[in-house]
Amino acid sequence: MDENASRKRRRAWYWLLLIPFIGTLWPPFFASEQPMWGSFPFFYWYLFVWVIISAVLTWIVYLATRENG
Repeated sequence: MDENASRKRRRAWYWLLLIPFIGTLWPPFFASEQPMWGSFPFFYWYLFVWVIISAVLTWIVYLATRENG
């Protein structure tokens, strides 16, 4: 397999890291109290869920782009 093609394919995985950035980019989208999750307003649990999603996506990108050698 061509080394350059392999490198480009690995770089494509980095686009996944934009998803959390876009999900938290526009505060008016999530700056509200409703819907509540227990006693937590939407603002807090929405951002907390993005912390978990970001960690999972970072782990996926790490696994997909690490060099086995």
